[in-house]
Amino acid sequence: MIRRLAEEGRLSGAVVHGGLVWLAGQVADDTSLDAEGQTADVLRQIDALLAEAGTDKSRLLQVQVILADIRDAPAMNRAWDAWLDPAAKPARFTIQAPLVDPAWKVEIAGVAALP
Repeated sequence: MIRRLAEEGRLSGAVVHGGLVWLAGQVADDTSLDAEGQTADVLRQIDALLAEAGTDKSRLLQVQVILADIRDAPAMNRAWDAWLDPAAKPARFTIQAPLVDPAWKVEIAGVAALP
């Protein structure tokens, strides 16, 4: 069975299949925030999607962080470090790439396991 969560016109916010939750790239709802604030906004969205899927951040396996400007890495990491479960760190990479909306500073995607 495939379960699609938070469906929008072009995508699902997450897809659940085969014991995994595949998170689409999540971006901030409030683009007036700085990179740290946008990251915290995105991480709250990820928490909500994972809860809807029946899991949580402690079961994240891999995360991809895309920054519009790599100089925002320290700000992004402050929000990440405040949110991260230090006993359950996922594999993660961070890159710089242009994002679709110039107001977005960060986009985060990932994969989590179900219990």
